[in-house]
Amino acid sequence: MNSRAKTLLDLKMHPLPMPALMRAAVLICLVGAATALLGQDKNPFAGDAEAAKRGEFHFRINCAFCHGLGARGGGRGPDLTRPQKRHGNSDAELFTTINQGVPGTAMPPNGTTGQGVGMTEEEVWDVITYIRSVQLKAPAQLAGDTAHGKQLFYGDANCSGCHMVEGKGGRLGPDLTAVGMARASDAIVDSVRNPSRRLAPGLLEATKEFPQEYETVTVVTAQGQEIKGVTMNEDNFSLQVMDTGEQIHLYEKDKLRSIKKSRTSMMPIYGAALLSDQDLQDVVAFLQSVGGK
Repeated sequence: MNSRAKTLLDLKMHPLPMPALMRAAVLICLVGAATALLGQDKNPFAGDAEAAKRGEFHFRINCAFCHGLGARGGGRGPDLTRPQKRHGNSDAELFTTINQGVPGTAMPPNGTTGQGVGMTEEEVWDVITYIRSVQLKAPAQLAGDTAHGKQLFYGDANCSGCHMVEGKGGRLGPDLTAVGMARASDAIVDSVRNPSRRLAPGLLEATKEFPQEYETVTVVTAQGQEIKGVTMNEDNFSLQVMDTGEQIHLYEKDKLRSIKKSRTSMMPIYGAALLSDQDLQDVVAFLQSVGGK
């Protein structure tokens, strides 16, 4: 028996005074309306231009920090203009993703962080309407040569020295298996040309609002040994570092001579002289072909 039916049965068995009865009737209506919205399989505002306009406003406040203006992907959130979404494509699945978040990722439940102000169910549907309005009608055609891009990734460009794709490659940088689906092509290009502009997110901890970033850290041990690498994990008392040889070190902070952090990425700057625009486009095409599987 659902909650509405149970409430009606209780009213029949235990009649209420008129004022209380009126309040109960209003409550039943409100519960019914909320249940109707939450139970929708499809967006009740689908195709509504006014809803899309409202949704863009709420998206800018609550979502653009991670997903970028225009929903084309940001430093933390994926490109939402793609027809294929990583965590479900239907309206109901999008609603669940926005409202409940995605455990183990930087996507929080609606209204649980300091970013934005949180949204009502109707506002979430408005946001979905906006996303649908900017979504591509079909998967974008890959502009580069995927086969050549794969050769470059594992060969002359040496991307695999630090990055892994489908279990093959290095661990010093973030795994790029899904980046082709999560990021717009121009965002990937910018990350290669300007790697320090926006450091990639790394491990997510339950106590942190956003995941640890791949920031560069240099530590000097009590014996004077200098270790340079990326921060993998950190709390008030300890620091976990992966060095350039992919060895992981765990230090007690009070036993180190010094800890120096830098927002300069360990990834080299791939200028046009090192990797031509066409070659870079081929690498991007390879990553998109993998991420779109």
